[in-house]
Amino acid sequence: MAKNKTFQAENPDVEAAIDEIMNEGSAAQTGADNGDEHPSEEAPQEQPDLDALIAERDDYREKFMRALADAENTRKRSERDRREAAQYGGSKLARDMLPVYDNLKRALEAAGDDVRANAPALIEGVELTMRELLNIFQKHGITIIAPAEGDIFDPQLHEAMFEAAVPGTKAGQIIQVMNEGFMLHDRLLRPAQVGVSSNTE
Repeated sequence: MAKNKTFQAENPDVEAAIDEIMNEGSAAQTGADNGDEHPSEEAPQEQPDLDALIAERDDYREKFMRALADAENTRKRSERDRREAAQYGGSKLARDMLPVYDNLKRALEAAGDDVRANAPALIEGVELTMRELLNIFQKHGITIIAPAEGDIFDPQLHEAMFEAAVPGTKAGQIIQVMNEGFMLHDRLLRPAQVGVSSNTE
């Protein structure tokens, strides 16, 4: 034993190599005691579940298609609202202008020959105003519902103000027109106000 120590003292490189081997052996023993049989190997990574990825993809696809359909419906609804606003947005103003038409028409109907002879400029002014009003109505899609006496009463277009049994008429026939009606494009702005025959013969 003394001889070995003397040899190691005389050969320091050999002594260092022996110490390194001993240290490695101690480290290996410590790893074995801790249950780490493969200290240099990494734990294997789990592979992603293919079925889970496919299900996730299908879920995202369904959400995308639903969002696309909602966007298309919103676009169509906005387009419809814009179109209706352009066509019917002025319906309140148009309805308020109808009494102006009624009064102008009554004024022209009430003007007799003497008025026309004594105030031709006045009558001409009223007629020009009426024509201008009708041009505005036509420009904005307002049309007149003008039933005649003897026409059949239509509840979709006419409003019965009274009923009377008039000889020579049939039930449901119009016997008097009090006010004309108006349509705004395809919507009823005001029904024509009429009297209807109630004759049962």
